Amino acid sequence: MERRELEARGYLVTPGFIDLHAHLREPGFEDSETIASGARAALRGGFTTICAMPNTEPAIDSPGLVTEVMTRGRAAAAARVLPIATITRGRAGRELADLIELSAAGAVAFSDDGSPVDDAQLFRHAMEYARTKDLLIIEHAQDMGLSGKGVMHEGVVSARLGLPGIPSAAEETAVARDISIAEMTGARLQLTHVSTKGAIASIRDAKARGIRVTCDVTPHHLSMTDDWVAGSRAFAWEREPSLAPPATPYDSTTKVNPPLRAWSDVRALWEGLADGTVDAIATDHAPHASVRKDVEFDQAAFGISGLETALSLVLGGVNAGWADRDTVIRALTTGPAGILGTPVRDDDWIAIDPDVEWTVTADALASMGKNTPLIGRKLRGRVVYAVVGGEVRYEGGLRGATPVGSR
Repeated sequence: MERRELEARGYLVTPGFIDLHAHLREPGFEDSETIASGARAALRGGFTTICAMPNTEPAIDSPGLVTEVMTRGRAAAAARVLPIATITRGRAGRELADLIELSAAGAVAFSDDGSPVDDAQLFRHAMEYARTKDLLIIEHAQDMGLSGKGVMHEGVVSARLGLPGIPSAAEETAVARDISIAEMTGARLQLTHVSTKGAIASIRDAKARGIRVTCDVTPHHLSMTDDWVAGSRAFAWEREPSLAPPATPYDSTTKVNPPLRAWSDVRALWEGLADGTVDAIATDHAPHASVRKDVEFDQAAFGISGLETALSLVLGGVNAGWADRDTVIRALTTGPAGILGTPVRDDDWIAIDPDVEWTVTADALASMGKNTPLIGRKLRGRVVYAVVGGEVRYEGGLRGATPVGSR
């Protein structure tokens, strides 16, 4: 079906989305997700390109493993899969991986995501090494000493629930350090899943000073607050609690790192989107097998499965007047493309039904990871058609047609 025909039928047609941050779990954790299942789930969310994080087992720290990720991605015949390799060997934070060799093999960026590079001198060396070939470093900015054994945002809600908190300062001090090193080295720095008001302010200031720093935020940090850990299911723009039925407190599907923050942090992220401080929206899709999530909150793994619900969440903010639709679409397309240094592909495009309502159910998710607090929640807006490299890879939910699922 042609773009013009879909537009004439009332669908919103846009370039395919690019996700800078997704966990596909393969190799090593195939009970949580595979490259193939993650790539199919991505298409349902409108992502025609996804960047696979390297915290697998083994970690993606060798050219052979980079090649294997790309090979399995092509075999999936779904969303395009681009490998991100590690900054340090084994993500152990002790010795740099061979970034140039990994780049030559096809790695598009480098990150120890989930394990920030704590050693400032080592991080400086990584940035200097990357600068020689203008490679992209993606950092999970977190001071592990400050975050300690925290399991949610430190604040009034954590105190009420009796859960150890992760203070905003754990992110904000790490962001300040990373920006300082980026300024020192002149290398490109991408700060991922930024979640606090203070971090946004630091990034805004760094950009004004000409430092080569970019950042992304996630759909769950744009829509949910730490009240969700206490059982709320009201989105940040739904100030009336009655708008959403409550859930059970201590639901481990709300446990994510960085944690869901306060309402003022959510507003700051949207303000950063509006003024260009935030360059991209990335899912941080983190699927887990039920054995890692269906346990007590403090024992559960961090992470939310988010590829298929991302669009609906950010459109919710648009419908509430927190940003215009063009801003959000740019943050899902040209923004991440610019960070990767690649053009937006004309042969990758999607069609969206912005008005359709749908209810999130575990059975309906293509991802193997069902760990989302959105199960049972009614959302608005969904992808109905996706084209990758000129080939139709997904059809589902076209008005007047029978959904056929992923191809």
